[in-house]
Amino acid sequence: MAQMTIKGVRLLKNKYMLSALKEAQKAYEKQEVPVGCVIVKDGKIIARAHNQKETKLDTTKHAEILAISKASKKLGTWRLLDCEMYVTLEPCSMCAGALINSRIKKVYIGTMDEKTGACGSKLNLLKDYTFNHNVEIETGIMQEECEAILKKFFKTLRKKKNGQMVPG
Repeated sequence: MAQMTIKGVRLLKNKYMLSALKEAQKAYEKQEVPVGCVIVKDGKIIARAHNQKETKLDTTKHAEILAISKASKKLGTWRLLDCEMYVTLEPCSMCAGALINSRIKKVYIGTMDEKTGACGSKLNLLKDYTFNHNVEIETGIMQEECEAILKKFFKTLRKKKNGQMVPG
């Protein structure tokens, strides 16, 4: 197999993160916190998901958990060996635990979550503790785009809470 150039690798990572951003947009349109996620195995997206906590009235319906569930169903196993996750926002402690337990190989993160992030911001469950499985981390994939959808969502939410008219 020919070695990919650095530019080629970056384009591939951006391609997958763009798919995760499309999922985040779906969450945004449902008035969910716009987090999107895809899981990739052997260069193919095998699962896509976005936050559905508000829609499903279930705190566990994070994009990462939903994507892991879909990928497990598709592969017929809970062990997601050699799978990579692309997620627009740093996973929380629940989702970081699911990454470890599902044996995801690597997580690519768009932007960090300074309030509840568990992959380097508030704490790092993936690196600071010794578990039975290690998950690699890479951050900053399409960071500006991932931050922009979140900022837009929370700005609109604040306006709604303050009783201001918000254009649809």
